Amino acid sequence: MAHDDIFSALADPTRRQLLQSLRSESRSVGSLVESLGVSQPTVSKHLKVLREAGLVSMRADGQRRYYALEHPTFTSLQEWLEAFLPPAPALALVPATGAEQDATHSEVSHQATAAAQQLGRSVGRGLEQVTGRAQDFLERLPKPKFGRKR
Repeated sequence: MAHDDIFSALADPTRRQLLQSLRSESRSVGSLVESLGVSQPTVSKHLKVLREAGLVSMRADGQRRYYALEHPTFTSLQEWLEAFLPPAPALALVPATGAEQDATHSEVSHQATAAAQQLGRSVGRGLEQVTGRAQDFLERLPKPKFGRKR
């Protein structure tokens, strides 16, 4: 996976908004234009970058184009990021019966919830840091000069 392409794509706030809009379902370009409140050419330009980075896929239905998240790319990115996180605390499971079992189950459930919340915060902080670093790096790059070649 080309992490540089992914982090470049994630560095733009409009593209992050597009990804957020696609979290629950695939959506048409027109629907995305409405929800983001930006022009259709702008949305299409950003969707192209996200598609080239492997973060979204496109399916045509007549004149309409529908975009959806590419979950395998996000899974691969998550696995890569997890290598930078501290390990989650281990949960000790003790066999119990009756009331002890209910109390143990409640405690294990509480520990699992706490561990999941901690992991979520860690992943969030890690992604924010990596995205921030990618954005800083990209801002330092010389801007391309657009014009006609003669």
